[in-house]
Amino acid sequence: MKIAFVGKGGSGKTTLSSLFTRSLDDQKTNVLAIDADINQHMAQALGADEALAGSIPALGLDMIRVKDYLRGINARIKSSKSMIKTTPPGTGSRLLKISQPNPLFDHFARKISNITFMATGALSEEDLGLKCYHSKLGATELILSHLIDQPNEYVVVDMTAGADSFAGGMFMKFDVTFLITEPTLKGVSVYHQYKEYGKEHNINLKVIGNKVENSDDVAFLRKHAGDDLLATFSHSQYVRALEKGEHLALAELEPKNQAVLQVIKMEADKVVKDWDVFYRQQVNLHIKTSESWANHEAGEDLTLQIDPDFSLSEAAKI
Repeated sequence: MKIAFVGKGGSGKTTLSSLFTRSLDDQKTNVLAIDADINQHMAQALGADEALAGSIPALGLDMIRVKDYLRGINARIKSSKSMIKTTPPGTGSRLLKISQPNPLFDHFARKISNITFMATGALSEEDLGLKCYHSKLGATELILSHLIDQPNEYVVVDMTAGADSFAGGMFMKFDVTFLITEPTLKGVSVYHQYKEYGKEHNINLKVIGNKVENSDDVAFLRKHAGDDLLATFSHSQYVRALEKGEHLALAELEPKNQAVLQVIKMEADKVVKDWDVFYRQQVNLHIKTSESWANHEAGEDLTLQIDPDFSLSEAAKI
């Protein structure tokens, strides 16, 4: 399953995505975690020390390496330069699997416990004032498009704050998106944005209430999110301790909040993977991107990169 955690800045999405990732690790599943937020805190939240967190290469600073590998011998892609972040895989492309070594994981990934971890990276000094963060997400977007997750494998992505992912194609890459919100008007406003922007794309959106204190908070969230409200995570002394720098075993998390992590997993496990739908979404996005601006910029028709004979569902079986 490919799983996104989204929400307003400060809602607790990094905390919950990290706790969920740790719970998957404790259950001996194969987990790939990706920090795709401009504020890079997920590595530390997973338990990485400062030295390890500082050693993780940024995906967003080495797009050529990502493109060169994923392109493989795909004859429809003339060069790595003409490969854009929406270019879908085709015959000759290299696909990734969580449990199989590959040069991209060798270079970009680090192990935190048994979790394979990668980071998009923050903006560099050269980018400030010139580029938006979405320019850095292209490498992560390509990896997700070329990644085959198998049963009992999970990809957990801590996304950019708010509804920013709709500025690119990242929002289409997931089997389920968990939106973390506090019981406040500002918090639920992000839910309403996500619901509105995603309604034409069949986004599988579920809401997790965070920092919930009482039944009034639950009622407020239910009023705004309706049946999309999956569970509520209460104020946690465990989380407060983590935020003060303490390193605690997940078993010390309050039982009622541990139960929320299991509800999230059960909801993800309910999803029936449809690789044909996933691939069709990528193709449609690539056509839209190519025709709106990328063809002009590249000086070629990038829709020709689409391979009509390629089946991602068949590739996923190999």
